[in-house]
Amino acid sequence: METWLNRSSTDDFVLLGIFSHSSADLVLFSVVMAVFIAALCGNVLLIILIYIDPRLHTPMYFFLSQLSMMDLMLVCTNVPKMAVNFLSGRQSISFVGCGVQIGLFITLVGSEGLLLGLMAYDRYVAISLPLRYPILMNQRVCLQIVGGSWAFGTIDGLMQMVVVMTFPYCGLREVNHFFCEMTSVLKLACADTSLFENLVFACCVLMLFLPFSIIVASYARILGTVLSMCSTQARKKALTTCFSHLGVVSLFYGAAMFTYLRPKHYRVPSHDKVVSIFYTVLTPTLNPLIYSLRNRDVMGALSKVLSRCRIGSQH
Repeated sequence: METWLNRSSTDDFVLLGIFSHSSADLVLFSVVMAVFIAALCGNVLLIILIYIDPRLHTPMYFFLSQLSMMDLMLVCTNVPKMAVNFLSGRQSISFVGCGVQIGLFITLVGSEGLLLGLMAYDRYVAISLPLRYPILMNQRVCLQIVGGSWAFGTIDGLMQMVVVMTFPYCGLREVNHFFCEMTSVLKLACADTSLFENLVFACCVLMLFLPFSIIVASYARILGTVLSMCSTQARKKALTTCFSHLGVVSLFYGAAMFTYLRPKHYRVPSHDKVVSIFYTVLTPTLNPLIYSLRNRDVMGALSKVLSRCRIGSQH
């Protein structure tokens, strides 16, 4: 049997994209590319700061560096290909390239969703059980959390990618999206995909609500701990450490639930494309901004690096 890795160029897909070459769309494309560059710079900078500053060598910042790594890979999975197709006028993507996009996208979204859920547990331990924090969140546990998040997403991504790319595809193979989004590709299949789509929907529900339930349970316990604090200053400090994480969680899960948990008859391709831009480009840009602007440690590390650069340039 011919494997999907050996498909010929005649099996290429056509990405219809999201932008035309009108003046308005050229402006929008420029905005998206500017946001993309901001996402690259913001996440790379955050990873470097966490790596070089000893004060940021804590479980929370270790998780944050992994989150930035996932965001960095996510924006690089779809946006560069979209930009190349738009600028070159070519809309094709190879069969293998389409499969890789599907696998990477599902892997990264699944891994990030689970990591965000487990980061809420880290905040719960830090606020509700501060004396036991070094024991409960030791290096081994942190590595298990990160490794489990990556493994969960990777297994899910590989399984869905293999199944999607083994379906037969016919017709013009025009994907009504700017990247190989799985549900858009499945619409082109020549076989009945309803069973697989139902399984994927159930998987999406599990992948979203399992970590979301961890988040809700953790913050319910955190709220109970905060309300029992006598000091107003202690309450404020405890809540401040959670606001950044809650902001990122709201962006990620809001977009994910809107994208994947809507009934089919409410889905419009144009809406899905716009939400996908928000989901794959804007959210990874906002994540490092949310954490850095509300975090004195990160801003302190940035100031320290900038001071070193100024001193070095003077010498």
